[in-house]
Amino acid sequence: MLVKDSNRLSEFRAADGCLVREVIHPRNDGTTPEVSLARATLGPGEATRPHCLEMVEICFLLAGRGRMVVDGRTRDVAAGQAVYVPAGSVQHIANIGPDDLDFLCVCAPAYDPARDHPA
Repeated sequence: MLVKDSNRLSEFRAADGCLVREVIHPRNDGTTPEVSLARATLGPGEATRPHCLEMVEICFLLAGRGRMVVDGRTRDVAAGQAVYVPAGSVQHIANIGPDDLDFLCVCAPAYDPARDHPA
């Protein structure tokens, strides 16, 4: 059993601009390469840069309000909602609320920066 506390993990600024904590990743934890889990944060007024992943991503919002754009379609999202982003889709999210936008990112297969491309 692997148990990790995402509040105790170090953060880094990802290529898309958000702060990320890799919660479960095969590179760090020796887990299966089929999936990874990260926790991301955007401050008020911040947004990720448009990018395209070669893997499926599911974003689950923990706190805050955002505006998600996937392949030109825009949707306002909030805590408790999930967004499925198909592989190859151009995507970005903006924090449209007064507080941090905090969300989980599940990637299948596991996130690989070499398969994350600017759009």
